[in-house]
Amino acid sequence: MPFSDSTCYFVYITTSGIDEARLIGQALIDDKLAACANIVDGMESIYRWEGKVVQDQETVLIAKTTRNRLGELEARVKELHSYDVPCIVAMPIGFGSSDYLEWIWRETGE
Repeated sequence: MPFSDSTCYFVYITTSGIDEARLIGQALIDDKLAACANIVDGMESIYRWEGKVVQDQETVLIAKTTRNRLGELEARVKELHSYDVPCIVAMPIGFGSSDYLEWIWRETGE
């Protein structure tokens, strides 16, 4: 099986709220672009946008995927997201249970 720990990623995505996170998360699972999507509601963000400091409530979506799916996942998130510049950041999983990482690999159709 062509598998190594470095092929799996957590993708951190911020959304405008729980409904948008659910919509995007479900699409990523349906399209096999992610094996799992965790939703963490109630995050408070402070950021600079168009010259102003903004304080806002957001919802975090964390998708588990593989390196080969990152480009398609980013495109799908951008297609569904309400933000002009959505936060989509991929972090490699340096270590994890081999059974879990292999499951991510299988569920994304790799």
